[in-house]
Amino acid sequence: MVIQITSESLGCYRPQEQIAVVKETRPEAVSLALREFVPTEAHETEFSSFLSWLKVEAIVPQIILYDAEEAFRLAEYCRRGLVPWSQVPVLFVLGRYSAVQKSNPVDLLPFINGPMSHFAHWSVCAFGAREAACVTAAALLGGHVRVGFENNRQLPGGEFAKSNAELVAGVSKILMELGLRRANADELRRAWQLG
Repeated sequence: MVIQITSESLGCYRPQEQIAVVKETRPEAVSLALREFVPTEAHETEFSSFLSWLKVEAIVPQIILYDAEEAFRLAEYCRRGLVPWSQVPVLFVLGRYSAVQKSNPVDLLPFINGPMSHFAHWSVCAFGAREAACVTAAALLGGHVRVGFENNRQLPGGEFAKSNAELVAGVSKILMELGLRRANADELRRAWQLG
């Protein structure tokens, strides 16, 4: 099993506090929201330093990106050498900052039209009842998926899931019927090989 924590501010925590949590827990992997860690140019150096620490500690980051502009900004950080890997995993989040926090597969299009090409390992998560449709579209385009109660509680038919496992099983069934397969933890670790 891969243990990946999420470091998000929830409107309460500053980047330094999020960094402290990661340094205290030392997980195998951590997701980091770019907009929270680098709200202004003044935060770039601290973020770069933190990423360098993650590299030394062999902790895999997954950078959370809420829109295409953030994806282009992260690609620019990579070009400028602020990111100490040639490739870093990213998570494209669909629907989080829409008016009603509901996503649709078309929300993936701004990421596909440019910034996706900068990232070899990209994943998608989506808010709302269309979560399964969104992550299925992403998987068919070569992405990875993150599904669960963090973003949605409804099954594709609109009924509420009894458990997180029910959501995951539903998406897994759809993807397997389309000829895709689940990766195990070791395959994920290999896919995350950071250059």
